Amino acid sequence: MKYLIGIFFLLISTVAFAQQPQQEKALVQFSGIVHNADSAKIIVPYVNITNAATHKTITASNYEGYFSFVAHEQDTLIFTCVGYATTRVVIPADVKNKSYTIPVMIQPIIINLPTFHVFPWATTDEFKKDFLALKVADDDLEIAKKNVSRTTLMALVATLPRDGQEIQDGYFQGLNTSIENSHSLTPNPLLNPLAWGSFINEITQGDKARANANATNYDN
Repeated sequence: MKYLIGIFFLLISTVAFAQQPQQEKALVQFSGIVHNADSAKIIVPYVNITNAATHKTITASNYEGYFSFVAHEQDTLIFTCVGYATTRVVIPADVKNKSYTIPVMIQPIIINLPTFHVFPWATTDEFKKDFLALKVADDDLEIAKKNVSRTTLMALVATLPRDGQEIQDGYFQGLNTSIENSHSLTPNPLLNPLAWGSFINEITQGDKARANANATNYDN
């Protein structure tokens, strides 16, 4: 029993001596601003600050990177932030005016990931099938040939309305024709024998076509 009591008092003394240096440390108002180590002009906001002695997060810097809290001399403060390397700052001993202010520089972490290609084909056979069925787009020369082809131009003429320039050109062309013929006699198609011959020929061909059609109907 005496040995147990002695061991108990020994443990209490050890703990007391271990805590005595921590209790003897003076309090310090620790303040500063967190900067990017690559560019001091860049402020790093919302950085977590942990005391290595207690392993508990004390505070975090605000949106302007500023922090200020009470700590002990010779405490080790750990600054952590996503995308930045862990930085440790030790408060020196015998701080004057019980206030310690420094700029904290933390180094950004750059991670180069390997290139990853995503393909929409699950297997090689699916890729071959889609590749063989692929319709290759026309090059610039082939597109130009299609745009100036007779079929394309005729379709555009039939569908596109005339613009102001075309209407003006047609008006002036008609005006020019009327001025040229103002001092000449306009021919009358009723007095043209060639026109009458063409008209009679068309009537005759029409009668023959109708007669042939009626004969075909009777035969059926």
